[in-house]
Amino acid sequence: MKKAVQKENLPLPAPVLDDKDMAILRLLQQNARATVREISDTVHLSTTPVHERIKRMEEAGVIKQYATLLDHAKVKKGLMVICYVSLKQHNKTAGAKFIKAIQEMNEVVECYNISGDFDFMLKVMAENMDDYYNFHVNKLSEADNIGNVQSVFVMGVIKQTHQLVY
Repeated sequence: MKKAVQKENLPLPAPVLDDKDMAILRLLQQNARATVREISDTVHLSTTPVHERIKRMEEAGVIKQYATLLDHAKVKKGLMVICYVSLKQHNKTAGAKFIKAIQEMNEVVECYNISGDFDFMLKVMAENMDDYYNFHVNKLSEADNIGNVQSVFVMGVIKQTHQLVY
């Protein structure tokens, strides 16, 4: 018997997106709850090709997920803080340990590995200053290998979008 050849987990190449795909993506970005029928009426295709295109884009990872965007103030997360973090040690093990710790902190809603004076940029959501202080002192600062943390408090949101296709 021949052994089955195991495929490597290589990323799929990005699919070629035509104008109809881009139109579908624009509509889904504006309203992820739009029905296939509503989309098909707008892009002037029947429902079956629209459904197939959406499924293809989901399978290819173009569409990663569907989400509900919340008003942070109305769910008691009125304080937004950008934290710049530098690590003491810069090696693969230390970095992986920090990333694992950040993944477990619910207050951190976004984390980016950045260049420059700091290693990471975190977007942290808290109820208020006391809540953030508790997070900073009892969670973030307790993570291994933290060198320096600089907190920048967001005073107002001028533009916030998740649209990539326009």
